[in-house]
Amino acid sequence: MKLTTLLAGTALALGLAGAALAQDKTKAGFIYVGPIGDGGWSYEHNEARLAVEEHFGDKVETVYQESVPEGADAERAMTQMALGGADIIFTTSFGYMDPTINVAAKFPDVKFEHATGYKRSDNVSTYSARFYEGRAVQGHIAGKMTKTNKVGYIGSFPIPEVIRGINSAYIHAKKVNPDVEFSVIWVYTWFDPAKEADAAKALIEQGADVVLQHTDSTAPQAAAQEAGNVITFGQASDMAEYAPMPRVSSIIDNWAPYYIQQVGKVMDGTWESVDTWDGISTGMVKIGEITDAVPADVKEEALAMVEAIGAGEYHPFTGPLNKQDGSAWLAEGEVADDGTLAGMNFYVEGITGEIPQ
Repeated sequence: MKLTTLLAGTALALGLAGAALAQDKTKAGFIYVGPIGDGGWSYEHNEARLAVEEHFGDKVETVYQESVPEGADAERAMTQMALGGADIIFTTSFGYMDPTINVAAKFPDVKFEHATGYKRSDNVSTYSARFYEGRAVQGHIAGKMTKTNKVGYIGSFPIPEVIRGINSAYIHAKKVNPDVEFSVIWVYTWFDPAKEADAAKALIEQGADVVLQHTDSTAPQAAAQEAGNVITFGQASDMAEYAPMPRVSSIIDNWAPYYIQQVGKVMDGTWESVDTWDGISTGMVKIGEITDAVPADVKEEALAMVEAIGAGEYHPFTGPLNKQDGSAWLAEGEVADDGTLAGMNFYVEGITGEIPQ
């Protein structure tokens, strides 16, 4: 009888200890706009999720949902994650902004992190990367390497993040090649390989021998490879399977340190609502290997620009710069402020075409 009681008591104690351990485990959720196999944006966010698991081990549990459309579907996915016990939820696309705010209001004890947005609350932080720094490097290489003087750009949605990238790439291509022209095709999607491929092919047919993209699949790389004599750049991820040509370099989004930091703050109780906008200097933006398809002198110049940006010695938006309509924007040596960049809704002088409304 005593042995039975002892065993029962031990089992109860072990059960309570197991429950306590499960309760102590921090649960982090991730909502992705594309599939984790997109080779670009969602792939890199998921790599960061895996880094969180590796860093914290059995102290953390992560869950994710991929290919969640922006809008009502996103709100449902976030709600399910919150109801499922998530302590922190990373919502990783601009169009998740209002759904994140709405769901966060219903779950004040859950922390939310929204990528690339600007709306915050007591339990919603925002974070983004200064992708435009990488676009400056790409623009320099594009301006130097184009032989037709025509550069194509595949835009996802006409939001400030994408417009900043177009402007930055154009400014730096124009600096080294006054004859360069940019053509932009808007595809109104983050991830649609068929649409992205069609856009790349259309730009190449128009004479572009350099194609940049702010979309998430590798379809433009494949289209350029098929066309031959066209260079591309990896977007969000290295896309190195297309190196050394057509992909000659890339912008790599490195979210892992930030995700580890924020999950750690939830664990130790120091999390607070903040806005984070980091770039090359912190490693949130990395420049993928510049291949030998790029002439040695151009590669050297590009790497010098990376170093100068990282050291804070050079800002990609430094005057003199005018707006598309010819009106003055930045005087000689003047640097754009973050407020203007965050809300950028205009092209710089020299880019043709209108930004869709």
